[in-house]
Amino acid sequence: MRKIRLHALICVAILLLAVPAAAQEGGKAIARTTISLGTATPGGGFPLYGNAFAQVMNAADPTLAIEPHNTKGSNENIPLLEADRLDIALVAGEPAYEAFMGSGRPKTNLKILTAIYSNPGMFVVRADSPYRSIRDLVGHPVAFGARGSGLPILSRYVLDGLGLKQDEDFQAIYLDRAGDGPAMVQDGRAAALWGAGIGWPGFAAVAASPAGARFIAPDADEIARIRARHSFLKPLTVPAGSYPNQTAPIASVGSWSFVLARASLPDDVAYRLARTLYGAEAALCKKLPQACETTPANTVAAAPDIALIHPGVLRYFREIGVVK
Repeated sequence: MRKIRLHALICVAILLLAVPAAAQEGGKAIARTTISLGTATPGGGFPLYGNAFAQVMNAADPTLAIEPHNTKGSNENIPLLEADRLDIALVAGEPAYEAFMGSGRPKTNLKILTAIYSNPGMFVVRADSPYRSIRDLVGHPVAFGARGSGLPILSRYVLDGLGLKQDEDFQAIYLDRAGDGPAMVQDGRAAALWGAGIGWPGFAAVAASPAGARFIAPDADEIARIRARHSFLKPLTVPAGSYPNQTAPIASVGSWSFVLARASLPDDVAYRLARTLYGAEAALCKKLPQACETTPANTVAAAPDIALIHPGVLRYFREIGVVK
C-alpha cells in the first residue's frame, strides 16, 4: 500500500505544470514557477543536456524550478507535450520536423523554445574492427539507439538516402536504455552503434574504451545522395577533438534538436525562460561544451519556420534584435 501511495504521489508531482511554489530568499518567501522538462532514457545525450540546462537555469533565476524527468525520448515527449503532461521537452530534429510538417500524423501546435545543438549522424565501431564504410555494416548487428528516441529516425532517413532499409539490410537493435549501446560494441554483440552530435555519451564511452574507436560517416558522394532525397537534412561537421583520439573533423548530415514547449505554455513564462537561458549562455557552455550551440541565432536559423518559435521567445528575440 505504501508503495502504491508513493507511486501516486510521484505521478502527481510529474503532472504539476508551470505552477507557483514557495521558496525562500533572504528570509522572504518568493514565488517559484515549476517547469517539468522531459528528456530521454538514462545514458543518452538528452538527459545529460537536460540536467545541465535545469541546473544552470535554476541557479540563474531563483523564481524557476525546472525539474528534468527521464522519458522514452522524442517520440514520447511529443505526445506528452501535446497532452499538457510536460511543460517543455527535448525533441530530436527529425521527429520535430515530422510533427511540424504533419508527416504521417496531424500537424502539431507545439512551439520551439530553443534549438539546443546540431546532430551530425554517424556510426562508431571498435578501432580494431574491419568495418570502414556504411556498406561494410550491411548484414551485421547495429544498435540504432533507444526505442522512442529520435536517433533511429535520423538513421532511417540517412540510410534511405543511400537506398538501404534499416530493418532489412541490417540486424537492427533497438535499446531499452541509450546507455546500453557502448558495451554492446565493446563486447561484440553489435558491430556498430549509431548516434549523433558533439559530446554524445555513447560515442565518448566507446572512444575512451581500451579498444578505442573508429567513426563511420557518409562520404561526400553519399552526403550528396542523401540530401538529394531528404533536403531538410543539413551538412554538419564534428570538429576534430570532439571525442578521445579523434584527430580529424568528420563531415556528415543531420539536423538540430530542440526544446519544444506545450502550446498552452503562457507567453510570459516562455519569455522568462528565454531571457534566463540566453542570459546564462556562458554558464551553460562552460558546463556542457555541446550546449555552446544553444544561442538565439542558431534557434532562428534551425527553426523550419520562424512562426514555430514560441511567441514569448520571439518577444525576447525582438528585444535583443535577433528578429525584427
